[in-house]
Amino acid sequence: MPANDQKKRYFVSAAHGVIQNIRNESNEFEVHLNDEELTILQDLLTNLESDDDYTFRRAFVPFKSADHDDAAEEFDDQTIALYRYLYEHGSNDTREMIKSLNVLTKLENTAYQDKGYGGGTPLNK
Repeated sequence: MPANDQKKRYFVSAAHGVIQNIRNESNEFEVHLNDEELTILQDLLTNLESDDDYTFRRAFVPFKSADHDDAAEEFDDQTIALYRYLYEHGSNDTREMIKSLNVLTKLENTAYQDKGYGGGTPLNK
């Protein structure tokens, strides 16, 4: 196996956007990645941080509902992508933690089928 395909153990704090070699209090998830997979994870965290900044700036626009704002939807998509990646490359404990959080199901279930959303279509985009 080439050196760059060898998996290494990392500890990831999704909340802080941090990847470290050593577990500490801010690390939530353990993953096993090769160099290419580590780069993908770094990109996912960077994209999520950028979307988070944009979503925060959009929060002050009074006429745009955050529930149907494109910025919020993009942030949700990036969050789902990150947690899927962590799940796919995570240790058993990481997978169990993500399952127990039920985060992937919650983020993918927008409840747009409920009556208040006018037939499932957001009306204020």
